Amino acid sequence: MMVFITRCWKSLLPKLLLGWLVTAVLGLGLAQAQTTPADAESPQLRLERSDDALWLSTQLQFDLSPAVLEALHKGIPMFFVAEADVLRERWYWINQKVVTARRQFRLAYQPLTNRWRLNISSGEIAEPALGLALNQNFDSWTAALATVRRMTRWRIADASDLASNARYLVAFRFRLDLAQLPRPLQIGTLGQADWSVVLGSEQVLETGSGK
Repeated sequence: MMVFITRCWKSLLPKLLLGWLVTAVLGLGLAQAQTTPADAESPQLRLERSDDALWLSTQLQFDLSPAVLEALHKGIPMFFVAEADVLRERWYWINQKVVTARRQFRLAYQPLTNRWRLNISSGEIAEPALGLALNQNFDSWTAALATVRRMTRWRIADASDLASNARYLVAFRFRLDLAQLPRPLQIGTLGQADWSVVLGSEQVLETGSGK
């Protein structure tokens, strides 16, 4: 009996190893599909350090796929999230996170008025709190998206957060937040490159930047 089991295990082992290998390759492909957007470029950051704050400006380069636009026209809002980490560089240890700034965009189509509504918030956008966000209306999705792409003098840190004699790194991230889609649509977008909008960039904050 022991000999039989050993022979069976030896015959099954190559098949199991092949299955694991295929799973790993598919998993890698899925991760790449989710994190590699089409026609997107790493954003160029402009940092300005003033007497009262640290400001970030950038012009994002990305487009929405036909699948995303179709969902928008069906009344499904899309959420975009921008985050900026300010890290203090330390030669003797890993960088220290000083502060994280977050901005969220909610883009929705309004069929009754045939207009587009964009809500911008510095935190989470919840339906009851939409009135507290910056609200703008547009005649086309291209005009609304242009506002999402353009960030001008976004306050990401207070001057009191930054030491004058330290060196800092700003890590910027921007993504389409699929977690806020309706659950059935979340499942349907898994591994779909058409639903991937992920951009990121890092830049050193030079001493006296903006002055």
